[in-house]
Amino acid sequence: MELEELNEKYDLELGKIILEIKKKKAKLVLLQFPDGLKPYATAVVDFLEEKTKGDVEFLIWFGSCFGACDTPTGLEKIKPKIDLIVQFGHNELMPSY
Repeated sequence: MELEELNEKYDLELGKIILEIKKKKAKLVLLQFPDGLKPYATAVVDFLEEKTKGDVEFLIWFGSCFGACDTPTGLEKIKPKIDLIVQFGHNELMPSY
């Protein structure tokens, strides 16, 4: 499944992520995906890198992700410091009427 097909099924809110990156002037962003979306992680990174013109470095967390309360541990040891963590979910969108 390509990113376009993925966006048809899920609203990843990539535009909001780009705005937040710019707002926070983030240079190092960690992306955390649930298992169902991990196969598409590199496609998401490719898209975000293109939209941020290579000014931002993205890390993909391949550890567990069982919900919003499951944040990665040990990040304080990463240098340089991560500026922003983005957690993705994979609930299907409600139909629009």
